Amino acid sequence: MNALDTARYFVAFLVLASYPLSLLLWLAIHPLAAFWRKLGPVWTYSLLGVPGAAYVLGVWYLRELLLGVDLGANGSTIVGAGVSIVGALVINRQRRTQLSFGKLSGIPELSREQYPGTLLTDGIYGRLRHPRYLEALLWVLAYALFANYVGAYLVLAFSLPVLYLVVILEERELHERFGVAYEDYCRRVPRFVPKPRRRQG
Repeated sequence: MNALDTARYFVAFLVLASYPLSLLLWLAIHPLAAFWRKLGPVWTYSLLGVPGAAYVLGVWYLRELLLGVDLGANGSTIVGAGVSIVGALVINRQRRTQLSFGKLSGIPELSREQYPGTLLTDGIYGRLRHPRYLEALLWVLAYALFANYVGAYLVLAFSLPVLYLVVILEERELHERFGVAYEDYCRRVPRFVPKPRRRQG
């Protein structure tokens, strides 16, 4: 196995081991945020870390089955991966100025001291409501295109309806936290397709 094939194999495993787990953790935490908030972020992530570690270990042992067919190194898909990475980096650069790692990890939702937090409505959040999910989707698309394994594409396909469910649940939660302010925000700002910047005149 040459260096490129080794890199593709590693990236395919990374997709299988990390992205479904992150979605499953989100679904385990956010619908039950009030319960987890009583325990706090340290206990929440400690308790959920056990099944999370078991998941990664299971993926490692079943990796050959889960990766499926290797479609081979392909110049077109590698170029597509590059384009997707550029899109993810553009969103990341704007998103990270407003959404720290702590907020990204759900600390305000899990911490009694920080709840309910602040509703983000400016910067990139003034152009689309869910930049972090669009960014995540672009990263997974890039990884799947680069790896070019059937299993990575199946993860990508699986992630689309699950990510949509995550968005619906998060919007319901944000509506409960911020009420009319969030309703007004939803009327002004689209979910996924960025509003064009207004030209300064």
